[in-house]
Amino acid sequence: MLILLVVLIALAVLAVASATLVLTRRRRPPIFGAPATPTEVEERPPREATTPPAAEASVTTVEVVDEPGVTEGPVGVVEIDEPAVEAVGEELVAPRFRDRLGRARSLFGGYMTAIRSRDRIDQSTWDELEEALILADVGADVTNQMLEDLRGRVKSEGIQNSDQLVEALKLELITLLQGDRELQMAQEGTTVWLFVGVNGVGKTTTIGKLGMRQVMAGHKVVMAAGDTFRAAAADQLEMWSERVGATLIRGAEGGDPGAVVFDAVQHAAARGADLVMADTAGRLHTKTNLMEELKKVRRVAARPPGQVTEVLLVIDGTTGQNGLVQARQFASAVGVTGVVLTKLDGTAKGGIVVAIRSELGIPIKLVGLGEGAGDLVEFDPEEFVEALFDD
Repeated sequence: MLILLVVLIALAVLAVASATLVLTRRRRPPIFGAPATPTEVEERPPREATTPPAAEASVTTVEVVDEPGVTEGPVGVVEIDEPAVEAVGEELVAPRFRDRLGRARSLFGGYMTAIRSRDRIDQSTWDELEEALILADVGADVTNQMLEDLRGRVKSEGIQNSDQLVEALKLELITLLQGDRELQMAQEGTTVWLFVGVNGVGKTTTIGKLGMRQVMAGHKVVMAAGDTFRAAAADQLEMWSERVGATLIRGAEGGDPGAVVFDAVQHAAARGADLVMADTAGRLHTKTNLMEELKKVRRVAARPPGQVTEVLLVIDGTTGQNGLVQARQFASAVGVTGVVLTKLDGTAKGGIVVAIRSELGIPIKLVGLGEGAGDLVEFDPEEFVEALFDD
């Protein structure tokens, strides 16, 4: 009987302990990472839905058409819904050459003033002319040829004083710099303008500024971020496209530049855009493999419906005679049709425009006279020369 009582007490104690353990486990919070039961989740009021501000551009995705030599892959398209002149939001006022060619004008114009003050033409006059032209980055070969021609005019036209000599030099420079400076559009298909040059010369900014001018002129513009090896270039071009009301085609970082340019042409044709402005990676003109890749980009850009009407070489005006070396190499590789000379308002001496035109016959089509959107202007030989000679 005693044994039975002990067993009953033990069972009762065990039952109480089990009940306590179960209650304790139910009150214990779930361990980190374990799903909580509905009763243990804190009831929070739903967050208010926030609508982001309306973006100026929408992002879509297109596929690159499978073409020989073109890498397949998605290319992001940043597209302004309604490109319009109103998207520019600013008036472009072209600066005067005389106001922006400070360094070149003070150097060259100072020489011309000194020469004009001479009563007659003597050997010192010719020596000062030669020094002025070489210091202005015209180059030794071009300077010698110009002075030889000028000596012939002095004899044939009976020029007797230094003032007449300076006027004859001005006329010779203006005549030399004349040429077809109009940017060409395709008669059929989609117009493509390629922008080439070494790193740091201002290709991307040039595209943005020129794109603004073209949109304001009524063209529907597509910008191709073909410099896929420098993400900052594509980002910069995207900002310009949003600013001016253009469409941007860009690819993955390090992707095939030819694929981006080819797809930009196809996109432009499909959307009725009449102009593709294609950036390219900065090339060292001395690197054969990079120049070969640039040739490929040009071939791809010219595939129907694309028509490459301009290959614009962008040169930093402060590089001096090295700009002539660049022009020679790029012209040989991709058939440069015109030069855009940037930073002419800085320390540039100006004579490089004479050297390029004289040695290569390539017209200077545009010059950069400042940082503003309106400071990229058409090259005017007469205004340029007049500004150089006025100290």
